[in-house]
Parts: sequence; structure tokens; C-alpha cells
Amino acid sequence: MIVRYRNMETEHIVTSFDEDLGQLETMISEMGGMAEAQLSDAVKALVNGDAVLAARAVKRDKKLDNFESEIGALAVRLLALRKPMADDLRIVIAALKISSNLERIGDYAKNIAKRTIVLERIPEIGDAVHSLIRMAGLTQAMIKNVLDAFAARDSDNADDVRLRDEDVDRLYTSLFRELLTYMMEDPRNITPCTHLLFMAKNLERIGDHTTGIAEQVHFMVLGETPPDERPKGDGSSMIVARPKNSAKRGSE
Repeated sequence: MIVRYRNMETEHIVTSFDEDLGQLETMISEMGGMAEAQLSDAVKALVNGDAVLAARAVKRDKKLDNFESEIGALAVRLLALRKPMADDLRIVIAALKISSNLERIGDYAKNIAKRTIVLERIPEIGDAVHSLIRMAGLTQAMIKNVLDAFAARDSDNADDVRLRDEDVDRLYTSLFRELLTYMMEDPRNITPCTHLLFMAKNLERIGDHTTGIAEQVHFMVLGETPPDERPKGDGSSMIVARPKNSAKRGSE
């Protein structure tokens, strides 16, 4: 009779723990969907010059912050009370880090929305806006794919997302150079180009945090970090802006 009681108690504990882990994963998926929707609204607002939609995207960020706190509290409770091991421990650790990445993605989406409100209407400056929209499309696809990888425990798909961040970096570098050129050509472009440049940087950072999520999915599934360094294509730190007549003045 005592043995049966202990078995039932053990079964109850295991079932309860599995339910808690399931809740943790569900919360990550829901938070990921919220971050994805927030970025989508910010990009739509940017394309359409919709200040109302942009303001809605800004307000959504608070919900993401609250979600991160709830996930953190549940994860800490699981670590303290359940003392998970092996696969279960990796799920809890990955959830903590992924929620932090998603919160940062929300912050950057909020920043894009805020600058959309300031600009009111996106100026037609060469192909810069089209490049920015393309960059946004790349990051949105990465977020969707990495969330799918998390739900399916698909490390291969996560690794693919990780490598695609290099495309975002390269596009950012190209856009950085393009916007600098427009600012040097006409001082009236400085204000709108500066906002577009910060938006581009926000998208580049979203790509980095999405890559961080991909690495956590790899860790959660395989129990190890990716064996190779992520390729990076951001060369903006090496770009030097020189006015057209600078070479002439230097030779005088």
C-alpha cells in the first residue's frame, strides 16, 4: 500500500512538472507571436505612413515586457522547486534566454514605430526605403522560421535561420553607405536619412536577437552550442564618409 502511494505521488509530480514545462513553452510561443505581430505592425505603419498603427505598435511593447517577467518567474520557480536535469533543464534555460531576446526584439520594433510617427511620411530618397522594407522582410521571415523551429524542436531549421542573418548584415551595410551618400549630397536629407538609418540599425539588431534565439533552439535540442562562429556581414563600422571635394582640398 505504501509503495502504491509513493508511485502515485511520483506520477503526480512528474505529470505536474510536464504541465509546467508545457506552459513555459506555450508562453514562449505566445510571446514570440506577439513580438512578430508588433514588428509587422511597425513595418506596415512605416510603409503606409500610418501613425495610428505605429502608436499601437508602441503600446504593444508593454505586454511583451510583462510576458518576459511572467516567463522569468515561472522558470525560476521550476529551477527552485523541480530542480530539472538534462533535457528539462535545457528547456528552462533556453526559455529564459529566448524570452529576453523576444523582449529586445519588441524594443527595437517599438523604436521603428516611434520614428515612423516622427517622420509622418517617408520621403522618397532614392531606393533607401525599398531597401529598408526588404530588410524588414528578411527579419520577419527569420522570426517566423525560428519560432517554428522552437515549436518543432528543429535544430536544422534553427541553424538555417542563424546563417541567414549574414544577408541582413550585408543589406544593412549597403543601406548605411547609401544613406550617408544621400546626406552628403543634400543637407535636407540629413534628418529623414538619420531616422531611416536608425530604423535599419534596429532591424539589424532584431536579426542578431533572432540569431540568438536560433542558437538557444540548437542548444535546447542538441545540448551544445553551435560548433562554428556565426558569419557576419556588417561592415558599416569600416565605412568612412568623405565629401566629394575632400581629396581636392587635401592636395592643395
